[in-house]
Amino acid sequence: MNQTTSTDPRPVLVTGGTGKTGRRVAARLRAAGRPVRIGSRNGQPPFDWHDRTTWGPALDGAGAAYLAYSPDLGFTGAADIVGDLARTAVAAGVRRLVLLSGRGEAGAARGEQLVRDSGADWTIVRAAVFAQNFTEGAFVESIADGVLPMPVTDIAEPFIDVDDIADVATAALLDDRHVGRLYEVTGPRLLTFTEALAILVPDRPVAYVHVAPAEMTAGLIAAGLPADEAAELVTLFTTILDGRNCSVTDGVQRAIGRAPRDLTAMVEAA
Repeated sequence: MNQTTSTDPRPVLVTGGTGKTGRRVAARLRAAGRPVRIGSRNGQPPFDWHDRTTWGPALDGAGAAYLAYSPDLGFTGAADIVGDLARTAVAAGVRRLVLLSGRGEAGAARGEQLVRDSGADWTIVRAAVFAQNFTEGAFVESIADGVLPMPVTDIAEPFIDVDDIADVATAALLDDRHVGRLYEVTGPRLLTFTEALAILVPDRPVAYVHVAPAEMTAGLIAAGLPADEAAELVTLFTTILDGRNCSVTDGVQRAIGRAPRDLTAMVEAA
């Protein structure tokens, strides 16, 4: 896709700017010559989704924002927080908003609608399960122990390389032609968790084990996750991995004119 690059010299606020997608988006924006403001508790100025007194200073003077709510837009109350920030951003003069969303999540769908209704020039990037959850995220400690317990059967998912998400989000922040577009982005093929593990962790066997939701919740709590967050995470897994997302899409291709990267290519690049 040919780019119609925005000439707005103002910084882009990247919420979750130290996270899996945010830090990649920030690096791409800087490489394109766009100033970046990292939206995190340690940012300058600091930003906290749950401390609204930080929103104004973080948004002040920004021209665009990447909205990546943590832990997940599908969590209880997340949509309303994101919607409030979107409206606050527009009132502060921040017109371009790019929202990271998730497939098959009712809460995320509500967040998408609130951003649409905010009056912003919006783009939504609705993503499949991140491939990097296996290598730098939620599953890492379990994989190191040789067992990945999950509260669902070994279902197929079109895992997406977060570098693809970052490429799409960055294009949306810089290119006017992405305004008003929703890109549902997935990897190029369906893989079960067992198949994905064999590709992403080729140096040792990792067993996929189906456990009861209550057992997984207890395990997450034992690992240090707050009880309410553990319960929400297990509910999220059982929702989005119930078969509703067993399909691939052309979102990456439509957004940036190339196919999404396969997990094999991701491993080779790493």
